[in-house]
Amino acid sequence: MSSKRILGMILAGGQGTRLAPLTAKRSKPAVPFGSKFRIIDFALSNFLNSGVYSIYVLTQFKAQSLTEHIQRGWRFGSGLLADYFITLVPAQMYLYEELGPVWYRGTADAIYQNLHLVENYRADNVAIFSGDHIYKMNVAHMLEQHESTRADITIAAYPTPLAEAHRFGVMQIDERGRVTDFQEKVKNPPAMPQKPTHALASMGNYIFKKKVLEELLEIDAKTEGSQHDFGKDVLPRALRDGYSIQAYDFHSNPIPGQDRANTYWRDVGTLEAYHEASMDLVSANPEFDVFNPEWPLRTAVEFSPPAKFVHEAGERMGRALDSMVAGGSIISGGTVRQSILSRRVRVNSYSLVERSVLFDEVDIGRHAQVKNAIIDKGVRVPPHTKIGHDREQDKARGFTVTDTGIVVVPKNYSFD
Repeated sequence: MSSKRILGMILAGGQGTRLAPLTAKRSKPAVPFGSKFRIIDFALSNFLNSGVYSIYVLTQFKAQSLTEHIQRGWRFGSGLLADYFITLVPAQMYLYEELGPVWYRGTADAIYQNLHLVENYRADNVAIFSGDHIYKMNVAHMLEQHESTRADITIAAYPTPLAEAHRFGVMQIDERGRVTDFQEKVKNPPAMPQKPTHALASMGNYIFKKKVLEELLEIDAKTEGSQHDFGKDVLPRALRDGYSIQAYDFHSNPIPGQDRANTYWRDVGTLEAYHEASMDLVSANPEFDVFNPEWPLRTAVEFSPPAKFVHEAGERMGRALDSMVAGGSIISGGTVRQSILSRRVRVNSYSLVERSVLFDEVDIGRHAQVKNAIIDKGVRVPPHTKIGHDREQDKARGFTVTDTGIVVVPKNYSFD
């Protein structure tokens, strides 16, 4: 890690409307993922594993669940280490002369309203990362390139199929990796010259020189008509004004303890993407490995008993196949296949759960059948109930059913 001071800032204020109803009462970064984690845990783990120990987490919408999670599980133990902190920064309605008090108006405005924190820390560089993606990233390696190329701004880049690239900012680069063009979420994104089926997408992860960040955000805040967004406004302006912007190839990012190339990055912004990423975890040889001891994925510690599997009598057999099961869960005579079970889930006798994600404290009644579903916290599925087998019946119950047939049961739903 560089001897220069780096400050981490995680943008964790997103509403996550496309993940509704999972985001009905929580922000997108607070959505559970991978049996025991929250989405925010991956950004935080990346920073800590990379030696970035000074972190602000900027929150806004429906932040209570996220706040409780970070306060419970992401605190350093000693106040003597002044540069070691993970601090929540809720939106505080900055007072603009012409507008009065306003919430964060965009990603850039969220940082602008907190530039005093950057100044107070006396940072040389500021790493601004999204808090709602699933990936591993050695930020120290990106910082090394940022400093060796003497870039004003470095953007993490990921080759993305053209059919999906319209959801992201897209870059063009020269032979030295310098960004020559940046367009945010355009209908027909330009392809990579050497890979015409893909576009070079921005991951929404940036490293700025502190002075450059302050200059650009001061200008953006005063620009009439700006949406105050890094991708839509700040980065295109930086290019026009002649700042040096470097692309960082995510695929070159080395993860200790990982032999394969680092290629896994998922924006779980839709229910289909969330379900697909969850199913990635339970494959026999997953591209995204949560079991690497050299790159630990941390989360809030909850004292749960071990998972338990009981009954072995004919069809009444407690078993989980190609699945992840968190502590406190009891598979009591039921069968779980290709599924992810969070804490204190109970699967009762003769029931079947397939290709599903069950959040904390879900109870699956006897003889129930659940397929291709996401069931939020605290739901008790009655005996003999079928979910994911009859689309019209699921819709009649008020469940969200995606075009691909993923059924989502909202938190604390009652079948009565």
